[in-house]
Amino acid sequence: MTDAQTGLAVATPVIIGFSIALYRMGVLQRYSAAVAVTASIVIAGGLFFQQ
Repeated sequence: MTDAQTGLAVATPVIIGFSIALYRMGVLQRYSAAVAVTASIVIAGGLFFQQ
């Protein structure tokens, strides 16, 4: 794994965790949390396989 792929593997779960935490605190609506999680997975997947 390259440094960029390692960074993506670390950063994506953190983003997902923050999205879920913000949803549970009532800051984000369900739709917004789902969009944030989906977008981070799609972006990380695309960047991971392009490296």
